Amino acid sequence: MAYQEKSIVCCDCGATFAFSAEEQEFFATKGYTNEPKRCPTCRATRKERQGNSSGYGQRSVRQMYPAVCSECGKQTEVPFEPRNGKPVYCRDCYNKINSRR
Repeated sequence: MAYQEKSIVCCDCGATFAFSAEEQEFFATKGYTNEPKRCPTCRATRKERQGNSSGYGQRSVRQMYPAVCSECGKQTEVPFEPRNGKPVYCRDCYNKINSRR
């Protein structure tokens, strides 16, 4: 099938962008049936805003919080905000305590 360049209006910014014959062929090889709704700039912005989670195994960076291990006193980082009165453990101490159960 011979593809021809198309002009499409971006649904986010309203700019007109070209959907080239090469891009159409690529979309067809991937099995995509819909044309893109966003211009390349808005697609990149949207992808960045969503944390680049476009495929398997990709994660956004998790926020870590500094803490002092309640067991050994070592400085560590944990993926949650420590609360006063709740014990926080470094990885080694957590694994030791958890293996006892």
